[in-house]
Amino acid sequence: MGTLSASPAQKAKRAREMLSCYFSGPVFQEIPMQHAEKDTRVAVRQAALADAAAIAPLFDGYRQFYGQAPDPALALAFVSERLALLESVIFIAESDDGRALGFTQLYPSFSSVAARRIWVLNDLFVTPDARGSGAGRALLAAARAHAAASGALRIELSTAHDNPAQKLYEAQGYEREQGFYHYSLRVAG
Repeated sequence: MGTLSASPAQKAKRAREMLSCYFSGPVFQEIPMQHAEKDTRVAVRQAALADAAAIAPLFDGYRQFYGQAPDPALALAFVSERLALLESVIFIAESDDGRALGFTQLYPSFSSVAARRIWVLNDLFVTPDARGSGAGRALLAAARAHAAASGALRIELSTAHDNPAQKLYEAQGYEREQGFYHYSLRVAG
């Protein structure tokens, strides 16, 4: 049976089978709580599929930050699919009362030159009212702990030239790359 006609459950099962060939070890396991960073108001944990509805408004806000039109249905579908197919690892920051404050999403990749696993920190978003609360710092710390636990060489990220989060990244040890140009090729509308 081809993947185009497969049910979502069959696609998820096939994805898990395919990923198990490449990702043995702790890559897609829950991070123990001692790795989760905690601020006085913020707790960070790895998200599960059941968290998709809480993450979707954050993801929609992230997309709007980058100029996309609001689309809550698209946000929910995209986040749900990534989590169901184990295609990304998402951490969610929550307040003491359980309110979602922010998220970060990591995609697995590899460095061919180093012959090692790397993670792409593709998304980081904190709600405007939670900025400065430590949520962003805690999310980055959880991403770093996850990368280390999975044996990764590094975490890579890209951001807009005018994104004020650059200061946060640099304060957490991220270095602006000087030696490479990054290119992009659009293949679909």
